[in-house]
Parts: sequence; structure tokens; C-alpha cells
Amino acid sequence: QVQLVESGGDLVQPGGSLRLSCLASGFTLSSYAMSWYRQAPGKERELVASITGAGTSANYAEAVKGRFTISTDQAKNTVYLQMNSLKPEDTAVYYCNAYRWRIGHYWGQGTQVTVSS
Repeated sequence: QVQLVESGGDLVQPGGSLRLSCLASGFTLSSYAMSWYRQAPGKERELVASITGAGTSANYAEAVKGRFTISTDQAKNTVYLQMNSLKPEDTAVYYCNAYRWRIGHYWGQGTQVTVSS
């Protein structure tokens, strides 16, 4: 059974940092493309960052380039999102996503990130 469990969300001041984790079970990361999405109140869910299953190539939304870093730990079957220089507009529920062609998407339950002074 495929399962994605996010953790690491918190309340942080502007300019601060957080690291989100997504523990995957029921499959191996190298077989899927992994992504982080976020959804702010009243807004659509948007792609933040994605990485190939092997961790060899990553892409980022313009709004987070240079501040966020996505990475994988194959041994721990875990995906991370390191978020630096956080802004109030980064406030959202962050979701982990796994995708494989012909299989489809899997989602985690989400973790809340709030950036506020």
C-alpha cells in the first residue's frame, strides 16, 4: 500500500527556515517522480518543486527559486523540502506527491506552514 506522510510544518517568522520531510512507503522513490505542492487559503494547489526519482534533476516554481531545495534520501525513502528565507506568502498547506506514468498520482495528507511575525 502506497503511503506518503509529511512532517516538519510549523509557525516560523519571516526570514526563517524549515525543512519538510515526506516518508514514502509501499514503493521505492527511484521509480517515481516526487514533488511538493502547496495550497494557500482560497487559492488553487500549485507545484512548488519536483525531482526525478533518482534525485538527478530538480525543477522549481519561480516564486521559490533560490530559496527552496528539494532532495531525496534513497536509503530512507524520504523526500525533503528545505525552505529558507521564508515569506508570509509561503504560508500554505504543503503536500507531498508521487507520480508514475500509467500508475498516476499519490498524495500525502499535508503539513501546515505558517510564516508570520
